[in-house]
Amino acid sequence: MSIEPTARALISHATPILRVADLAASLAYYTGPLGFKVDWQAGNFASVSRDKCTLFLTEDAQGHAGTWLWIGVVDVEMLHTMWKAAGALIRQGPTNFPWGSLEIQITDPDGHVLRFASDGIPGMAFGPWMDAEGRLWPMEG
Repeated sequence: MSIEPTARALISHATPILRVADLAASLAYYTGPLGFKVDWQAGNFASVSRDKCTLFLTEDAQGHAGTWLWIGVVDVEMLHTMWKAAGALIRQGPTNFPWGSLEIQITDPDGHVLRFASDGIPGMAFGPWMDAEGRLWPMEG
């Protein structure tokens, strides 16, 4: 038996909740180099967004430091250029991967890793994957 989606049962999107040590410092980073805006703040909990991406940041006991997020974008190379000039914490520059995306890794002050990705570049060599410990793993394909 298949379940047919109805308008009331459609899933819209997910909004990650990232635990931060210092909300003011995190808000300054996300609204500074990364160009997000503050949507709202209630005590030690805030929402930031840029285009269609929304993130919740909190000093509360939700989430864990070091969370990884994959975020689709139109042009990852343009964002890399902008964020490098703005002083963002770039963990890995634009890298083409066999799963079909060109990605960069950005970190925030709490060690969260934001993987921004656009479509991979056909014919471009695949780069190494950087894991959570910072080790580079060669990609084949």
